[in-house]
Amino acid sequence: MSLQNLFLAAAPTTLDKLKAIPPIFWGKVGLGILAVIVVFIVIQKVLKINKFVLGGAVFIGGGLVFFNWIYYRTEPKILTPLVERIAPFFPAAGAYNAKQDTTPGETGKK
Repeated sequence: MSLQNLFLAAAPTTLDKLKAIPPIFWGKVGLGILAVIVVFIVIQKVLKINKFVLGGAVFIGGGLVFFNWIYYRTEPKILTPLVERIAPFFPAAGAYNAKQDTTPGETGKK
């Protein structure tokens, strides 16, 4: 057996390389492909919805996400200046418990 034949026999094949990849990776790839398919199916269905109803649903959903960001202060960093200006007008997480911990007549008086 020549040196070249020995080298070719030792080289891993593509199938050997694929077998070395952990199964969890293939599961994630499969879920990613499934997610893309589901998104395209959902987009096809959404395009058939009345635009007024779709706009209302997007407005309500966006508002819920935005007010959740304000309440828990989990907004993206780029929106922090905007949320800092708006947040004092809305309740915040923990504000109710902080108010309950004070004694009556103590709030607002100094």
